[in-house]
Parts: sequence; C-alpha cells; structure tokens
Amino acid sequence: MIKQILTGVVIVGLLVAMGFVLKGNKEKIEASKQLPPVKAVAVTVQAVEEKTFSDNLSILGTIVANKEVNVVSETQGKVLEVAFKNGDAVSQGQTLVRVDSELRSAGVMAAQVNYDKAQADLNRYEALLKDKSITEAQVEAARFALKAAEAQLITAKRQLADTRVTAPFSGVINSKNIEVGAMLQTGTPVASLIDINNLKVKVSLAEKEVFKIKRGDKVTITTDVYTGYSFDGVVDVIGVKGDESHNYPVEIMLQNNDSSHPLKAGMFCKVSFGNLPSRNMVAIPREALVGSAKQPQVYVINQDKAQLKDIVLGSESGTYIEVLKGLEKGEQVIVNGQINLNDGMAVTIIK
Repeated sequence: MIKQILTGVVIVGLLVAMGFVLKGNKEKIEASKQLPPVKAVAVTVQAVEEKTFSDNLSILGTIVANKEVNVVSETQGKVLEVAFKNGDAVSQGQTLVRVDSELRSAGVMAAQVNYDKAQADLNRYEALLKDKSITEAQVEAARFALKAAEAQLITAKRQLADTRVTAPFSGVINSKNIEVGAMLQTGTPVASLIDINNLKVKVSLAEKEVFKIKRGDKVTITTDVYTGYSFDGVVDVIGVKGDESHNYPVEIMLQNNDSSHPLKAGMFCKVSFGNLPSRNMVAIPREALVGSAKQPQVYVINQDKAQLKDIVLGSESGTYIEVLKGLEKGEQVIVNGQINLNDGMAVTIIK
C-alpha cells in the first residue's frame, strides 16, 4: 500500500516538473517570435510661418480647351460615310458623317411639287379675280395653301440637310464614336470636338489677390514641358463668387498658334502676375511637398508621429509656396526624411 502511494507521488511530481519545463519552453518560443521594436525615422522639420511674398505672384493653373462639344446627330438612319479619324483637324461646316438620304430626298421632291402647284394655283386665282370670276375668299385660301406648302418644303429640306452631320466650329477631333453601317439615332454623339487654337488657363486666386487684378491684364505663362520658354496670356474672366475657401476662379485666354511650342488641353502651367503689392501669407518650403501637383500633401508632426495631410497650394515666391488650406501657422512640417515615411510612423526630430 505504502509502495503504491509513493509511486503515485513520484508520478505526480514528474508531471508537475514536466509542466514547468513545457511552460518555460513556450515562453522562450513566444519571446523568440517577437519582432524587435521599429526604430523611429529621423526627420528634419520646419514650422509653418508667414512669409512676405513679392509682387510677382505665381499661381499653378490648368490649361483647358476654349470650346469642347459632343457633335450629335439630328436625324436617324444608316451611316453611309464617316469622314474623319481621331486627331483630325476639321473646319467649321465640314461634313463628318453622312446618313442614308434617299427617303429625305424623295420628301423634298414631293414638297417641291406641292409648292409649285400651290404657286401656280395662286397665280391663276389672282388672274381670275381681276376678271371677277372668283371671290376674294378663294384667292385668300390659295395664299394660305401656298404658305403651308412652303413650310412643308422648308421642313423637308432641313430633314435632308440633317443627313449630313457637320462640324459646328473649327477644331480637332478628340474622340470618334461612330462607324460606317451603324444605325444612327437622333441625339447620338458621333464625335467629340475641341478648339485648341484658343486655350484657357484656369486658376484660383485668394480674396486678397483677386481684387488686385482686372480684366485685360497681361500675364506670363510657363510650363515644365518647355523649359525657358514663356507664353503671353490675358485675363479674360474674373469670378464674382468664391468657394468655401474664399478662392475665386479666374480664366486667362491663351493663343496656341506657336507651331514650335504647341500646347495641349489638360497640361499644368504656372501663371505669373506682375505689379501686385507684397502681402503676408502662410507658406512652407517647397521641399516639404509630397504627392502630386494635382493632390499635394505634407507630413506634419503629431505626438512624435508623422501625419499625412492634404493641402491646397497657392502662389510661389522663391523656395517657398503658399498654403491656402490644410495647415495652420506654427505646425511642424517635415522637410527632410519623407522618403522613408508612411502615415502614422514614429519619428525622431533632428535638431
């Protein structure tokens, strides 16, 4: 009996010892799986501050077509000819698409016959009226019949003319939406036509700036495509209503007649206004910018972490650029080390 008790005690002791060993091994394994802590990224920062910008105000803008329309069909029928390709330059009134016109031509012939008959009837009735052979009422009825026949002839000729879809203005075909053999319906777009001989540059000016310019002011326009080359523009439209950020839309007319430096709609550009008084504005160094020109962003310090912020840019002065929206004076923006950052990563500021 005592032997059995001793055996049980030994077994229990062994089980307990094995449990401690297994627990210790598990803790060592878990500890080995833990990754070393991520080191903070070293960055350089600079406070957002007010800067005095010179009178040479520069604004980023977008070049757009002066006119752009979808050319649509005003009739229906089978397409017999498509006389253009993507990228073709076309003249105002040039035929782009020709639709089957056999029935419309027949309609014009029938309307012409009715008109000629009505005209002949009126001439005969007026001659009979002079001889008092018919009444004035009969002549008046003939005049009304001639007017009705004339209206039908005008309608038939217009329907025939609509079988040719023409360019409403001179420009370049941007897209082709129809092929020979297709059944065209009224209102169907056949092509997109843009006028790039004359271009517009769209920019936004803050309320402190918009009152310093006027329609007819000359501006200088540059692009990254043609380094060292500039274009002349003229302020054409100044918006009378600002957006929520108190920015006002401004349109600048630009001639695109330089064959050696052609411009395209959709390009970014820089517009420089002259003779504007100096002013103070919130600004950051250009090297703080990340992201694209269309969606500029910066990293700011938030509780020892990098926080990515969207911003709205304004004018430029030297190495600084105005921030219209997204940052407050005094915030710490990261100007060096952004290439290693992601939103929310820990950072160490290098003094």
